[in-house]
Amino acid sequence: MKSFLFVLTALAFHTLSYAQSTEDSVRGAVNNLFIGMKNADIATFNSAFSESAILQTITRQEGKTIVRSEDLKEFASFVGKLKKDSADERISFETIKIDGPMAMVWTPYQFYHNGQFSHCGVNSFLLVRLNGQWKIQYLIDTRRRQGCI
Repeated sequence: MKSFLFVLTALAFHTLSYAQSTEDSVRGAVNNLFIGMKNADIATFNSAFSESAILQTITRQEGKTIVRSEDLKEFASFVGKLKKDSADERISFETIKIDGPMAMVWTPYQFYHNGQFSHCGVNSFLLVRLNGQWKIQYLIDTRRRQGCI
């Protein structure tokens, strides 16, 4: 009986450890996006995404909700033209869900440009584990100036 409890306890700790390291890997992929933005580093920024990634934002235009798609290459080019430390998106990892090779991440954020608050919102990421690495496949966000923390 003691050996059974030992094995059960060891298995529980191993599972918890694996889940934690997997979550850390997912966080790392998301953080690469924002490290790349903050450092105006296109290589780090691009390393966060799969080759077929989709970027979208939800905005309001003339009182209507609009979903706008953004081209990843154009956005990366914009990131490369930023002054280092001018784009600072401060996120908190509110929810991470993982099922095999797919992960979902929900991150409320506040965005600062040149040290000044610009806007806030929420990022919703879908990531895929490709060749042993987590990559952002889909990113959609909201942006607003009111109701920010």
